[in-house]
Amino acid sequence: VGHCHPDIVKAAHEQNQLLNTNSRYLHDNLVDYAERLSRTLPEKLSRFYFLNSGSEANDLALRLARQYTKHEDVIVLDHAYHGHLTSLIDISPYKFRNLDGQKEWVHVAPVPDTYRGLYREDHEDSVTAYANEVKNIIEQAHKKGRKIAAYFVESLPSVGGQIIPPAGYFQKVAEHVHKAGGVFIADEIQVGFGRVGKHFWAFQLQGEDFIPDIVTMGKPIGNGHPIACVATTKEIAEAFAATGVEYFNTFGGNPVSCAIGLAVLDVIEKEHLQACATEVGNFLMKLLKEQKIKHPLIGDVRGSGLFIGVDLIK
Repeated sequence: VGHCHPDIVKAAHEQNQLLNTNSRYLHDNLVDYAERLSRTLPEKLSRFYFLNSGSEANDLALRLARQYTKHEDVIVLDHAYHGHLTSLIDISPYKFRNLDGQKEWVHVAPVPDTYRGLYREDHEDSVTAYANEVKNIIEQAHKKGRKIAAYFVESLPSVGGQIIPPAGYFQKVAEHVHKAGGVFIADEIQVGFGRVGKHFWAFQLQGEDFIPDIVTMGKPIGNGHPIACVATTKEIAEAFAATGVEYFNTFGGNPVSCAIGLAVLDVIEKEHLQACATEVGNFLMKLLKEQKIKHPLIGDVRGSGLFIGVDLIK
């Protein structure tokens, strides 16, 4: 919502003057914020955990998935990056390829890129072809006696090249993953909160009928203030609580963070920032496409709202 937005600065300052405390102490802001956030999401995603960073959120999502499924293995996309914690470097091909390499419980699926990928625009059914790659990975894992806990994906792969997965891909993948007893985790840390313009969440670009089992949020959620969130279903949250080991985060969901989170949602709504992302994004895409006609160097221009990729080619 812009650097030092006065509404955000004011919300932080006012709450700081009253109380900022360890989140074991109950405060209305936490509940108010969870309720407000829930209005932007499908009804099924009704349980919220607040944290301090996107990396923390993705790490918790992994824990939730494993506790719920009682499985270990994770499928990720090639070139993906999900955070800087040890657990997340392990599921980030973008990082682990230059470090300790791939763990046996990690499986890498091809990016559903219809420009540079395995199956391109001229393919008769790239959606099914890319989803079948995931299905094949699951079958191979099962042959080795391994079980899938989660398919972990950015709703729009960002570090992997600003990719827009073809609509319907997530639905088909979710079908294979659910059949294998796993869950679908949508990482919205880069692309959530109206950035894609026409929808509040990037996973919604896949269609009304698609709902992830877990959604992680970070980066824009606090407009520069360290706050993050994991949203999930009642069933997954209950399985996680059933261990008797409660989830606790000293500052996750503290009153100041929640006041800031609420203010961010207010500004997005009040200043029509989703419509703005659509309008400015369309304008930029139009200009880039004009450049593409002039310059053979520009191979592809793609995007949604203010998530835009330009492919430069030889």
